[in-house]
Amino acid sequence: MNSPLLSLSISAGYAGKPGILRQVSLDVQEGEIVGLVGRSGEGKSTIALSILGLLGLKGGNCHGEILFRGRDLLRLNGREMRQLRGKEIGLVPQSPLSALNPNLRLGAQLEEAWRAHERGKPEWKPLLESVSLPAETGFLRQYPRQLSVGLAQRFLIAMAILHRPSLLLADEPTSALDTITQAEVLSLFSRLNREKGIAMLYVSHDLASVASLCHRVAILHKGEIVECAAAGDVFRNPRHPYTRKLIAAIPHPPAALSLDQVVNY
Repeated sequence: MNSPLLSLSISAGYAGKPGILRQVSLDVQEGEIVGLVGRSGEGKSTIALSILGLLGLKGGNCHGEILFRGRDLLRLNGREMRQLRGKEIGLVPQSPLSALNPNLRLGAQLEEAWRAHERGKPEWKPLLESVSLPAETGFLRQYPRQLSVGLAQRFLIAMAILHRPSLLLADEPTSALDTITQAEVLSLFSRLNREKGIAMLYVSHDLASVASLCHRVAILHKGEIVECAAAGDVFRNPRHPYTRKLIAAIPHPPAALSLDQVVNY
């Protein structure tokens, strides 16, 4: 097997809260979707912030190594990390409406994100169409407050893939969405993975969405990865007691929808 696109082995914590993560090891291969699952407070977002070099802004600290294409991100300076963030590593955060600047039109926000790494002015139509957003000028003249939550999330995904990153970090991207919109966004992630080869670390506490989207699943519990395997293996034959407890807590799907159908969605 080729070297992973991303490979990390880290410990992390915050002032007054040491040991949030304890020697967590995880990797993502090129073109792979890995689900990172755990309850709130387990440290899932801490891993995403560590990869992006932003944990310090939250008062946290991280040590170990985070290799991205062979480079240790923890050894890069601020300028080098800014060259990677948004260009080679994209982020789709939760709470889409609060993640966008309420005072800037959508077009202006796309232009700012573009100018952070590129010159000139691209054609926005292919980008917007790739995430099933309206491609007309009127859409880009809107403000975030004029969007539904679902449209805002699609727009955040468009910004995240603007520079064709090889890795996308999706941090609870469907937590603010209704069930139908959630299914549409998951389908979009799957299509971006198939058609553009974008690898993803999909952070979520929603096991149903993880089962439908991810190739492999890592279970985070008490600061450690307690299980990591192919999605089908984790959901059909969980080995760790905590994993079994999580799966047992999944609401029973309708009789017409079996677990096999969810995992193979």
